[in-house]
Amino acid sequence: MDKTPVVSMKRSVRKTRSIVRYPRQTRRWNEYILAAMFLAPSILLFGIFLFYPLIKSVYLSLHSTTPRGDVAKFVGFKNFTNLFTSDTFLSSLWVTTQFMLFTVPTTLILALILAAFCRSRIRGSRIFRFIFALPLAISVSTGSVIWMVLFHPTLGTLNYFLSIAGLPTINWLTDPNWALISISIMTIWMNLGFLFILLLGGMEGVPEDIYESARMDGANPTRTFVQLTLPLISPTIFFASVTSMIGSFQAFGQINILTKGGPMNSTNVIVYNLYQDAFMNFRFGTGSAQALVLFAMILILTLIQFKFGEKKVHYQ
Repeated sequence: MDKTPVVSMKRSVRKTRSIVRYPRQTRRWNEYILAAMFLAPSILLFGIFLFYPLIKSVYLSLHSTTPRGDVAKFVGFKNFTNLFTSDTFLSSLWVTTQFMLFTVPTTLILALILAAFCRSRIRGSRIFRFIFALPLAISVSTGSVIWMVLFHPTLGTLNYFLSIAGLPTINWLTDPNWALISISIMTIWMNLGFLFILLLGGMEGVPEDIYESARMDGANPTRTFVQLTLPLISPTIFFASVTSMIGSFQAFGQINILTKGGPMNSTNVIVYNLYQDAFMNFRFGTGSAQALVLFAMILILTLIQFKFGEKKVHYQ
Protein backbone atom coordinates (compact mmCIF):
# COMPACT_ATOMS: atom_id res chain seq x y z
CA MET A 1 0.00 0.00 0.00
CA ASP A 2 1.32 3.43 -0.95
CA LYS A 3 1.92 5.57 2.19
CA THR A 4 2.83 8.75 0.29
CA PRO A 5 -0.64 10.38 0.56
CA VAL A 6 -0.71 9.69 4.31
CA VAL A 7 2.75 11.21 4.85
CA SER A 8 1.92 14.27 2.79
CA MET A 9 -1.33 14.69 4.75
CA LYS A 10 0.57 14.60 8.10
CA ARG A 11 3.04 17.16 6.78
CA SER A 12 0.25 19.46 5.70
CA VAL A 13 -1.40 19.13 9.13
CA ARG A 14 1.91 20.01 10.88
CA LYS A 15 2.38 22.95 8.56
CA THR A 16 -1.14 24.18 9.25
CA ARG A 17 -0.59 23.91 13.04
CA SER A 18 2.69 25.81 12.83
CA ILE A 19 1.04 28.52 10.74
CA VAL A 20 -1.69 28.85 13.38
CA ARG A 21 0.78 28.73 16.30
CA TYR A 22 3.19 31.37 15.03
CA PRO A 23 0.59 34.13 14.56
CA ARG A 24 -0.65 33.49 18.12
CA GLN A 25 2.87 33.76 19.54
CA THR A 26 3.54 36.87 17.49
CA ARG A 27 0.30 38.43 18.70
CA ARG A 28 1.19 37.60 22.32
CA TRP A 29 4.65 39.14 22.01
CA ASN A 30 3.13 42.22 20.42
CA GLU A 31 0.80 42.54 23.44
CA TYR A 32 3.76 42.21 25.84
CA ILE A 33 5.69 44.89 23.95
CA LEU A 34 2.67 47.19 23.90
CA ALA A 35 2.10 46.69 27.65
CA ALA A 36 5.78 47.40 28.33
CA MET A 37 5.56 50.62 26.30
CA PHE A 38 2.56 51.80 28.33
CA LEU A 39 4.23 50.87 31.64
CA ALA A 40 7.63 52.32 30.73
CA PRO A 41 6.91 55.92 31.93
CA SER A 42 5.61 54.68 35.29
CA ILE A 43 8.51 52.25 35.71
CA LEU A 44 10.96 55.04 34.85
CA LEU A 45 9.43 57.40 37.43
CA PHE A 46 9.32 54.68 40.09
CA GLY A 47 12.93 53.79 39.31
CA ILE A 48 14.15 57.39 39.62
CA PHE A 49 12.10 58.49 42.63
CA LEU A 50 11.56 55.23 44.54
CA PHE A 51 13.83 52.31 43.70
CA TYR A 52 17.06 54.27 43.22
CA PRO A 53 16.67 56.25 46.50
CA LEU A 54 15.86 53.01 48.33
CA ILE A 55 18.97 51.27 46.97
CA LYS A 56 21.06 54.38 47.67
CA SER A 57 19.73 54.50 51.25
CA VAL A 58 20.72 50.86 51.80
CA TYR A 59 24.18 51.62 50.41
CA LEU A 60 24.68 54.73 52.56
CA SER A 61 23.38 53.02 55.71
CA LEU A 62 26.33 50.61 55.50
CA HIS A 63 28.92 53.38 55.20
CA SER A 64 30.17 56.31 57.25
CA THR A 65 30.48 59.77 55.73
CA THR A 66 32.85 62.69 56.09
CA PRO A 67 31.76 66.10 57.49
CA ARG A 68 31.23 67.14 53.85
CA GLY A 69 28.84 64.23 53.27
CA ASP A 70 31.17 62.09 51.14
CA VAL A 71 31.28 58.32 51.66
CA ALA A 72 34.29 57.50 53.81
CA LYS A 73 34.38 53.76 54.52
CA PHE A 74 32.29 50.63 54.89
CA VAL A 75 31.08 50.10 58.47
CA GLY A 76 28.50 47.35 58.03
CA PHE A 77 25.66 47.48 60.56
CA LYS A 78 27.48 49.87 62.90
CA ASN A 79 25.11 52.72 62.02
CA PHE A 80 22.12 50.60 63.09
CA THR A 81 23.88 49.53 66.29
CA ASN A 82 24.65 53.15 67.15
CA LEU A 83 21.02 54.12 66.53
CA PHE A 84 19.55 51.64 68.97
CA THR A 85 22.05 52.65 71.64
CA SER A 86 21.39 56.37 71.10
CA ASP A 87 19.13 58.08 73.62
CA THR A 88 18.16 60.72 71.04
CA PHE A 89 16.95 58.16 68.52
CA LEU A 90 15.07 56.11 71.11
CA SER A 91 13.48 59.33 72.38
CA SER A 92 12.40 60.22 68.83
CA LEU A 93 10.77 56.79 68.48
CA TRP A 94 8.80 57.37 71.67
CA VAL A 95 7.79 60.89 70.59
CA THR A 96 6.66 59.55 67.20
CA THR A 97 4.58 56.84 68.90
CA GLN A 98 2.96 59.42 71.17
CA PHE A 99 2.25 61.67 68.21
CA MET A 100 0.57 58.79 66.35
CA LEU A 101 -1.56 57.88 69.40
CA PHE A 102 -2.59 61.52 69.85
CA THR A 103 -3.55 62.20 66.24
CA VAL A 104 -4.82 59.04 64.49
CA PRO A 105 -7.64 57.89 66.84
CA THR A 106 -8.77 61.46 67.58
CA THR A 107 -8.93 62.45 63.91
CA LEU A 108 -10.84 59.29 62.99
CA ILE A 109 -13.40 59.74 65.78
CA LEU A 110 -13.95 63.43 65.01
CA ALA A 111 -14.25 62.75 61.28
CA LEU A 112 -16.81 60.00 61.98
CA ILE A 113 -18.88 62.31 64.18
CA LEU A 114 -18.81 65.17 61.68
CA ALA A 115 -19.59 62.84 58.75
CA ALA A 116 -22.54 61.34 60.65
CA PHE A 117 -23.75 64.85 61.49
CA CYS A 118 -23.68 65.95 57.85
CA ARG A 119 -25.18 62.63 56.68
CA SER A 120 -28.25 63.16 58.89
CA ARG A 121 -29.74 65.73 56.47
CA ILE A 122 -29.92 68.45 59.12
CA ARG A 123 -30.80 71.87 57.80
CA GLY A 124 -27.67 73.75 56.79
CA SER A 125 -25.56 70.60 56.58
CA ARG A 126 -24.15 71.65 53.19
CA ILE A 127 -22.61 74.74 54.78
CA PHE A 128 -21.06 72.58 57.47
CA ARG A 129 -19.69 70.21 54.81
CA PHE A 130 -17.90 73.14 53.20
CA ILE A 131 -16.53 74.36 56.54
CA PHE A 132 -15.35 70.91 57.68
CA ALA A 133 -13.60 70.25 54.34
CA LEU A 134 -11.75 73.59 54.29
CA PRO A 135 -8.48 72.30 55.90
CA LEU A 136 -8.05 70.01 52.90
CA ALA A 137 -7.35 73.07 50.70
CA ILE A 138 -4.66 74.46 53.03
CA SER A 139 -1.02 73.41 52.75
CA VAL A 140 1.01 72.31 55.76
CA SER A 141 3.15 75.45 55.67
CA THR A 142 0.14 77.78 55.51
CA GLY A 143 -1.65 75.90 58.27
CA SER A 144 1.48 75.99 60.42
CA VAL A 145 1.74 79.78 60.07
CA ILE A 146 -1.95 80.15 60.99
CA TRP A 147 -1.53 78.03 64.11
CA MET A 148 1.71 79.80 65.01
CA VAL A 149 -0.35 82.96 65.39
CA LEU A 150 -3.04 81.11 67.35
CA PHE A 151 -0.42 79.61 69.68
CA HIS A 152 1.37 82.92 70.33
CA PRO A 153 1.80 83.34 74.10
CA THR A 154 0.66 86.99 74.25
CA LEU A 155 -1.12 87.75 70.95
CA GLY A 156 -2.62 84.32 70.30
CA THR A 157 -6.36 83.76 70.20
CA LEU A 158 -6.21 80.60 72.32
CA ASN A 159 -4.59 82.33 75.30
CA TYR A 160 -6.98 85.25 74.86
CA PHE A 161 -9.98 82.95 75.38
CA LEU A 162 -8.24 81.28 78.31
CA SER A 163 -7.70 84.65 79.98
CA ILE A 164 -11.36 85.58 79.41
CA ALA A 165 -12.41 82.32 81.09
CA GLY A 166 -10.13 83.11 84.03
CA LEU A 167 -7.74 80.25 83.27
CA PRO A 168 -3.95 80.51 83.25
CA THR A 169 -2.37 81.01 79.84
CA ILE A 170 -0.25 78.27 78.26
CA ASN A 171 3.09 78.44 76.50
CA TRP A 172 1.85 76.19 73.74
CA LEU A 173 5.04 75.80 71.71
CA THR A 174 7.71 76.50 74.34
CA ASP A 175 6.50 74.32 77.19
CA PRO A 176 7.78 70.70 76.85
CA ASN A 177 4.55 69.43 78.40
CA TRP A 178 2.38 71.17 75.80
CA ALA A 179 4.50 71.35 72.64
CA LEU A 180 3.65 67.87 71.31
CA ILE A 181 -0.02 68.33 72.22
CA SER A 182 -0.03 71.63 70.33
CA ILE A 183 1.50 70.01 67.25
CA SER A 184 -1.05 67.20 67.53
CA ILE A 185 -3.97 69.67 67.69
CA MET A 186 -2.73 71.40 64.55
CA THR A 187 -2.22 68.04 62.77
CA ILE A 188 -5.70 66.84 63.72
CA TRP A 189 -7.15 70.02 62.24
CA MET A 190 -5.09 69.58 59.06
CA ASN A 191 -6.06 65.93 58.50
CA LEU A 192 -9.70 66.29 59.50
CA GLY A 193 -10.87 67.58 56.10
CA PHE A 194 -9.56 64.60 54.12
CA LEU A 195 -10.90 61.98 56.51
CA PHE A 196 -14.22 63.82 56.76
CA ILE A 197 -14.71 63.73 52.98
CA LEU A 198 -13.55 60.12 52.83
CA LEU A 199 -15.90 58.86 55.54
CA LEU A 200 -18.80 60.99 54.33
CA GLY A 201 -18.38 59.46 50.89
CA GLY A 202 -18.50 56.00 52.45
CA MET A 203 -21.69 56.87 54.34
CA GLU A 204 -23.28 58.33 51.22
CA GLY A 205 -22.65 55.01 49.47
CA VAL A 206 -24.82 53.08 51.95
CA PRO A 207 -28.22 52.36 50.33
CA GLU A 208 -31.10 54.33 51.83
CA ASP A 209 -33.29 51.20 51.82
CA ILE A 210 -31.23 49.76 54.67
CA TYR A 211 -31.91 52.79 56.86
CA GLU A 212 -35.61 52.69 56.01
CA SER A 213 -35.79 49.03 57.02
CA ALA A 214 -34.02 49.84 60.29
CA ARG A 215 -36.46 52.66 61.04
CA MET A 216 -39.40 50.36 60.32
CA ASP A 217 -37.94 47.86 62.81
CA GLY A 218 -37.83 50.60 65.46
CA ALA A 219 -34.05 51.10 65.58
CA ASN A 220 -32.96 54.42 67.08
CA PRO A 221 -30.24 56.57 65.42
CA THR A 222 -27.50 55.42 67.79
CA ARG A 223 -28.22 51.75 67.24
CA THR A 224 -28.48 52.31 63.48
CA PHE A 225 -25.11 54.05 63.44
CA VAL A 226 -23.33 51.40 65.53
CA GLN A 227 -24.89 48.27 64.06
CA LEU A 228 -25.44 49.34 60.45
CA THR A 229 -23.38 52.34 59.42
CA LEU A 230 -20.08 51.38 61.03
CA PRO A 231 -20.00 47.80 59.64
CA LEU A 232 -21.03 48.99 56.17
CA ILE A 233 -18.33 51.67 56.01
CA SER A 234 -15.69 49.51 57.72
CA PRO A 235 -13.61 49.24 54.48
CA THR A 236 -13.43 53.05 54.36
CA ILE A 237 -12.54 53.24 58.06
CA PHE A 238 -9.84 50.61 57.58
CA PHE A 239 -8.33 52.52 54.65
CA ALA A 240 -8.47 55.78 56.62
CA SER A 241 -6.76 54.22 59.65
CA VAL A 242 -3.93 52.75 57.55
CA THR A 243 -3.23 55.97 55.65
CA SER A 244 -3.50 58.08 58.82
CA MET A 245 -1.03 55.87 60.64
CA ILE A 246 1.46 56.09 57.78
CA GLY A 247 0.99 59.86 57.58
CA SER A 248 1.59 60.30 61.31
CA PHE A 249 4.97 58.59 61.03
CA GLN A 250 5.92 60.90 58.16
CA ALA A 251 4.98 64.21 59.83
CA PHE A 252 7.66 66.83 59.29
CA GLY A 253 6.49 70.21 57.92
CA GLN A 254 4.54 71.46 60.93
CA ILE A 255 7.28 70.40 63.34
CA ASN A 256 9.99 72.08 61.26
CA ILE A 257 8.03 75.36 61.15
CA LEU A 258 6.57 75.49 64.66
CA THR A 259 9.06 73.89 67.06
CA LYS A 260 12.07 72.50 65.14
CA GLY A 261 12.02 69.44 67.36
CA GLY A 262 12.06 71.41 70.62
CA PRO A 263 11.72 72.32 73.32
CA MET A 264 14.06 69.75 74.91
CA ASN A 265 13.39 67.31 72.02
CA SER A 266 9.75 67.01 73.10
CA THR A 267 8.61 67.19 69.44
CA ASN A 268 11.68 65.58 67.86
CA VAL A 269 9.92 62.89 65.82
CA ILE A 270 11.95 60.37 63.86
CA VAL A 271 11.60 62.16 60.50
CA TYR A 272 12.87 65.43 61.94
CA ASN A 273 15.70 63.62 63.71
CA LEU A 274 16.56 61.98 60.38
CA TYR A 275 16.51 65.39 58.69
CA GLN A 276 18.88 66.85 61.27
CA ASP A 277 21.38 63.99 60.97
CA ALA A 278 21.36 63.78 57.18
CA PHE A 279 20.89 67.35 55.94
CA MET A 280 22.16 69.50 58.82
CA ASN A 281 24.99 67.38 60.26
CA PHE A 282 25.75 65.62 56.92
CA ARG A 283 25.74 62.18 58.51
CA PHE A 284 24.07 60.51 55.59
CA GLY A 285 24.91 57.02 56.81
CA THR A 286 23.08 57.53 60.09
CA GLY A 287 20.21 59.32 58.35
CA SER A 288 19.83 56.49 55.82
CA ALA A 289 19.83 53.93 58.62
CA GLN A 290 17.02 55.86 60.35
CA ALA A 291 15.07 56.00 57.07
CA LEU A 292 15.31 52.22 56.72
CA VAL A 293 14.24 51.70 60.33
CA LEU A 294 11.28 54.00 59.74
CA PHE A 295 10.40 52.07 56.58
CA ALA A 296 10.55 48.77 58.48
CA MET A 297 8.37 50.14 61.29
CA ILE A 298 5.70 51.42 58.90
CA LEU A 299 5.77 48.13 56.99
CA ILE A 300 5.40 46.02 60.14
CA LEU A 301 2.58 48.16 61.56
CA THR A 302 0.76 48.11 58.23
CA LEU A 303 1.06 44.33 58.02
CA ILE A 304 -0.26 44.05 61.59
CA GLN A 305 -3.24 46.22 60.66
CA PHE A 306 -3.95 44.06 57.64
CA LYS A 307 -3.48 40.88 59.68
CA PHE A 308 -5.81 41.75 62.55
CA GLY A 309 -7.79 44.82 61.52
CA GLU A 310 -8.98 43.51 58.16
CA LYS A 311 -10.74 40.60 59.87
CA LYS A 312 -13.33 43.07 61.19
CA VAL A 313 -13.89 44.65 57.79
CA HIS A 314 -17.15 43.71 56.08
CA TYR A 315 -16.86 43.90 52.32
CA GLN A 316 -20.17 44.03 50.48
